[in-house]
Order: sequence, then C-alpha cells, then structure tokens
Amino acid sequence: MGLDKILAISGKPGLYELTAQSRGGFIVKSIPDGKKMAVNIRHNVSLLSEIAIYTYTEEVPLAEIFEKIKEKEDGGEAISHKSNKTELENYFAEILPDYDVDRVYARDMKKIFQWYNLLIKNGITDFATTEEENSADKDNSGEEE
Repeated sequence: MGLDKILAISGKPGLYELTAQSRGGFIVKSIPDGKKMAVNIRHNVSLLSEIAIYTYTEEVPLAEIFEKIKEKEDGGEAISHKSNKTELENYFAEILPDYDVDRVYARDMKKIFQWYNLLIKNGITDFATTEEENSADKDNSGEEE
C-alpha cells in the first residue's frame, strides 16, 4: 500500500487507511489499532501522497522524504518525534539539506518523524504513490533484452 490510501485527519491522532467512501464522507481504519470509523466530509483530511515539504528550490513530496529516512535508517525507525528541537532540525537537515528553514517548522518535522515511525512499526514500508508505481511499470514493460 502506498501513501495514496493513507490519511491524516485533523483533530485525530495517528494515521488512517482509507477503506471506502460513504455518502457523507469516508470509512477509515486506524493504522495502529485497526479500528474502523466514519469520517465526516467536514473534517480536514489530508492524503499523505499530497503533502510536500518546502525547500529553497521546490516542494519535495513526503514520499521522497520517507524514502530518504528509510535509506538513512536501513528501513528502521527514525529519531523520536519527542526529541528536542535542535536534534530534530539537525536530523532533518541530514535528510533534506536544502529545506526552507523559514517555512518548515519543528512541529512539521515532529509530524513527519511520528508518521514515518508509525508506518514502519506497522509494516508499511512502500512509500511510492500509485502514479509513481504506474510510471515505473510503464518504463519496465517497454524494455526487452
């Protein structure tokens, strides 16, 4: 499962997997505990595949940042989101050296590390979005040796 089915819901802790759409919103399943619930369309819901982080030159998709963390940690967990601000900023600078320090706050870094660790703990290590997977499939299908 890629990040295109994973949601962050404002006011609710953790991350959720989108399982179905209903007339008035969505049916989601909590990633940590597997509980299902209905989410009203009025909730502020963000797909992780749509989130990007500012750098001085472009916006980097969250999936790329997760991949860089995964590479750095050999697929293990990252720094704790409860670490102090200096540790978070230093670690984040290793992952994304040109991040925009004026527009990326410590609270954003905390969320990124918290989400990454939550996904890793729950066995979700494929951070590609469907579009990336489809383009990779097309690239590979045309090659013959």
